[in-house]
Amino acid sequence: MCAVPSCTTCVSVRASPRVSAKSCRTAALRLRKPRNNPACRIDEKGAFGCPFCLSNKFFAHPLESQENCLSGQDVVLPKSVFDPREVAIESIAGEAAVAAERLRADWLRQRFTAPPVWTPELHADSRLRAADAAAMPGTPASVLMPIVLREAGPTLLLTQRTAHLHDHAGQVSLPGGRVDPGDLSAIDTALRETEEEVGLHRDQIEVIGILPDYLTVTGYRVTPVVSLVQPPFDLRADPFEVAEIFEVPLSFLMDGSNHQIRSAELPAPIGRRSFYAMPYERFFIWGATAAMLRNLYHFLRA
Repeated sequence: MCAVPSCTTCVSVRASPRVSAKSCRTAALRLRKPRNNPACRIDEKGAFGCPFCLSNKFFAHPLESQENCLSGQDVVLPKSVFDPREVAIESIAGEAAVAAERLRADWLRQRFTAPPVWTPELHADSRLRAADAAAMPGTPASVLMPIVLREAGPTLLLTQRTAHLHDHAGQVSLPGGRVDPGDLSAIDTALRETEEEVGLHRDQIEVIGILPDYLTVTGYRVTPVVSLVQPPFDLRADPFEVAEIFEVPLSFLMDGSNHQIRSAELPAPIGRRSFYAMPYERFFIWGATAAMLRNLYHFLRA
């Protein structure tokens, strides 16, 4: 549930786009900054408008003030106007592709056994220093990067999220999710979430290493777990979370000429934001997923 000061039942992109005065008078109002969302912007004087909390995409226009909710007038939550596909391409990263021999299973295993010195991109906000990003706790989560060892060449297994989800609805993502209390490690989280989302059992997954945590703009600290998967295997999508399971050639994702940098000027206080995108056929890979794949690219190419 979004922690923007509002009634706890009606200001939700999952529930209703309208806020009734009656609901707001009977529900507890909160005015606090979400502990796990360092990107949230809330005016402590009463006005609020967290563009990260009020949207299941990227941003929404902020509500004008808390008084709107108590004035007896319905408050309409504006729909997000941000479509990453429509954002102009600012530049192409353009670095050389990772050599084909470095995408083989034996080389990948060796790379994680003896990792190189390299510089990851740790956060989505380019205005943050790496040290500041490292100090932000975030909500712990893990994703699996399942590299499928196909005869025609390795691929990466990805999912398209269902359109009704609260977080990142309809987006391309890696299998994964937030840490549960019973999880033993970040790897355990990634394996559990992968089995729940796509039906791939942990016995079929060879974990070869992890990449540095990535801090998302929505306040998650995500640990990418890199793994190898040998076919054949059966998949079963969770119909609530996963609309589609698909694979993308790893050679495509590990080629800097396919890494787009797109930028948009968003309303204050956000300002200008840039993000990576790796469109492949009809799938638009962008945001945190593309950024973590970009880190895998840096790691393999170093």
